[in-house]
Amino acid sequence: MRSHLLNDATAEQYRRSVTEGVERVAAKLAATDRPFTGVTVDALSPRIDEIDLDKPLHDTAAVLDELEDVYLRDAVYFHHPRYLAHLNCPVVIPAVLGEAVLSAVNSSLDTWDQSAGGTLIERKLIDWTCARIGLGPAADGVFTSGGTQSNLQALLLAREEAKHHSLAKLRIFASEVSHFSVKKSAKLLGLGPDAVVSVPVDHDKRMQTVALARELERCAKDGLVPMAVVATGGTTDFGAIDPLPEVAGLCEQYGVWMHVDAAYGCGLLASLKYRHRIAGIERADSVTVDYHKSFFQPVSSSAVLVRDAATLRHATYHAEYLNPRRMVQERIPNQVDKSLQTTRRFDALKLWMTLRVMGADGIGELFDEVCDLAAEGWKLLAADPRYDVVVKPSLSTLVFRYIPAAVTDPAEIDRANLYARKALFASGDAVVAGTKVAGRHYLKFTLLNPETTTADIAAVLDLIAGHAEQYLGESLDRAS
Repeated sequence: MRSHLLNDATAEQYRRSVTEGVERVAAKLAATDRPFTGVTVDALSPRIDEIDLDKPLHDTAAVLDELEDVYLRDAVYFHHPRYLAHLNCPVVIPAVLGEAVLSAVNSSLDTWDQSAGGTLIERKLIDWTCARIGLGPAADGVFTSGGTQSNLQALLLAREEAKHHSLAKLRIFASEVSHFSVKKSAKLLGLGPDAVVSVPVDHDKRMQTVALARELERCAKDGLVPMAVVATGGTTDFGAIDPLPEVAGLCEQYGVWMHVDAAYGCGLLASLKYRHRIAGIERADSVTVDYHKSFFQPVSSSAVLVRDAATLRHATYHAEYLNPRRMVQERIPNQVDKSLQTTRRFDALKLWMTLRVMGADGIGELFDEVCDLAAEGWKLLAADPRYDVVVKPSLSTLVFRYIPAAVTDPAEIDRANLYARKALFASGDAVVAGTKVAGRHYLKFTLLNPETTTADIAAVLDLIAGHAEQYLGESLDRAS
């Protein structure tokens, strides 16, 4: 079995195996003509259940054949231009190359003696991102597994900086359309069930700063402690960007930690056209960025950044076997001193490779393309009498609802939209997401693929309408 260990003696076997796998995936990508096959859970589960993991195949080609049957054939392919559902981007080739390198070398980014140059590369990318945001010379941060972990760490720092003995009195303010991880983080941090105060949004789904000011004032009058305000730089459902300068002003007035969840909107940091849309982010105390959403990176690639590097001490613990305190005096850089994780992948390498091959402007151009596409898609929806579109996009998300001319029952329209989404997914012709607006079911395009065209959007709208009309026709037949 030692023949399977990657080392100097097996380097050639490694080359052959990886090449064979890459060739299979490349062939699959080249031949994929729709984002999904439409396979069902009931159809796929038995194929996986019948595999006996205690009986290996002992042959890479045979395993790849099996993988084709249980995964590659029916995977959901985000690179396809009619995958329009969630915040999943197609990935750039330099980042995939970086993934191959980091997996083989397998550095762990917790301590210097496990990563060396990897530590310095990550730190350089953190400094680069902080500079792009404008956080100032004392800024720092660390890579994380994703936006949820980044938000959790930011709120942990905010909790500690609040310096209050009663967790029950701490309050977090976030818009009513903020990411669910805010409430999840509050629970994990031991805060009370009423810790997260939901702030109303305006017509464009942006936090109402008048309402935020009212809630902060009420908090003070009730003897509670405002721990943090979470402003969103691109909401999951609408791509809405809260009014960051106004939020920052209120945070400064009330002495509250300002966190900006820019997991989605961080692509604007590289934008050549729309950087102004995220103005005010430079005034934050902490920022979440997800490179695997709008920098076209493979999962996972995220970071949490802070204005004051000293606040990261709240995540610092020392172990004699790993990062003893003496290493600080010896100026040995250990990233575990900043992270909630210990063992941690060298995910920063993917972004490094991307920047060194494409440059930040190359990333920005791609993100600008999807923002432009969303603007064109909004025009299509606004001019189409079959659809109601919610807000004009700030990023690359469109939320809309099929409205049949002959049906007025909102519940029946809900069912038609739900059916259309399900039927579209089952067909494999396209993948779209769904959400609720004011209690009603809506559909959602998250446009992160520069290869998607307005013709693709128009075609998918026709498919949705066709499925919805089929449902309504069958519904009328059943009723009669």
